[in-house]
Amino acid sequence: MSLTREPVEKEIPQVSFKDVSFSWPGGKENVISRCNFAIEETGLWMIVGKNGSGKSTFLKLINGIIKPNNGKVNSRANVGMVFQNPDHQILMPNCRSELLININQKISKKAISCKIKNVLDKVGLTGFETRPVHTLSGGQKQRLTIACALISDKNFILLDEPTALLDQTSQLKVVKTIQKLTSDKENPLTALWITHRYEELIYADAVAEMKNGNLSEWQKPSKFQNN
Repeated sequence: MSLTREPVEKEIPQVSFKDVSFSWPGGKENVISRCNFAIEETGLWMIVGKNGSGKSTFLKLINGIIKPNNGKVNSRANVGMVFQNPDHQILMPNCRSELLININQKISKKAISCKIKNVLDKVGLTGFETRPVHTLSGGQKQRLTIACALISDKNFILLDEPTALLDQTSQLKVVKTIQKLTSDKENPLTALWITHRYEELIYADAVAEMKNGNLSEWQKPSKFQNN
């Protein structure tokens, strides 16, 4: 078993599995079973699957939170994570302070202010620097967690059912925010989005299904929906 992480500069982030299997301690069956997959291009990649199919475990393997029992995980990416519930991720009382703790560079106060304004603009939260977190809607909190990933220079974002707790309007704003970021011609992001909402798949560049611990081949959303 192995997890390989290599230095990341400006190249396109890449993540792949080769014959990866994982089972929890004491578990009789593999949650992930001889799984092979690769993401080698920017874009919005979506994985759909029923509860218990292994989707969240799959993300934990990519993020290095857990290690495979067998097989190899290769990662040339600066990976960030957006959870289902943003309240499990946000620590500080206002947007600016939350973004500040995610800056991993020594830069001037002016550069910090510019960077904060830039990422808030990108996620549709312009002017929210001093907004208390408790006044944000669920969708706004989720977009703040995306801004936190951006400000820490993540180039590969994992999103674990990020719209599951949101109303329909907020769901749409979050998915369109990610779609916009992944299609940015100057500095595109790579995003891997886990969902159980089939209606979200139309926003993806490619879709795969997680079933019985394994992943189908990537397909265009239109072809996937016709299966």
